[in-house]
Amino acid sequence: MRGVIRGLGIVLLVAGVGLLGWVGWQYFGTGITSNQQMGEAENSLREQWKKPAPTKPAEGDPVVLIRIPKFGEKWEKPVIEGVGKGELARGIGHYPQTQLPGQPGNFAIAGHRVTHGSPFRKLLELRKGDQVIVETGDAIYTYELDGSPRDLTVKPADNWVLEPVPGKPQETATKSIITLTTCQDLFHSPDRSVAFGQLVHVSKKS
Repeated sequence: MRGVIRGLGIVLLVAGVGLLGWVGWQYFGTGITSNQQMGEAENSLREQWKKPAPTKPAEGDPVVLIRIPKFGEKWEKPVIEGVGKGELARGIGHYPQTQLPGQPGNFAIAGHRVTHGSPFRKLLELRKGDQVIVETGDAIYTYELDGSPRDLTVKPADNWVLEPVPGKPQETATKSIITLTTCQDLFHSPDRSVAFGQLVHVSKKS
């Protein structure tokens, strides 16, 4: 019996070490690779801006850069077309069915709060009036938040937040807005925290 118990203890110890290693990789290791991929995506995007822009970005392509001044002067992340696991591992994802910056309608994006570089780790710290700056190849768009993502939580099936005019599917969009979405908590809850913002300024690049 002692041998069996000792063997079981070793198995549990190995399993525990393996689990800790997996957790460590998810929370720290993925950040290393994702930050590298974000840097590569940003460089690729700046090179793309030197060429004629495609009419519609392909899934997996970097499309814009995003800056949130409240997160610090050096905080800048690429936005990747698509919100699959691969896209969200390389940066912030753009919901393909939503509009692009400056267009009438909803420019909706999503990002991780934990793992894969955690680009939206501090998203719930944002408040009404905070700015989100989006840079494209030909312009810089400044959005101002209507409220904090801490104040609005939705279920995964609540796709109304992605509509051109959120919550008003029959209404034609005339204004450009931004929608930010992320995990409601740090433990991969299916619920999403959401914030909306209004376009307040456009600066064309020379």
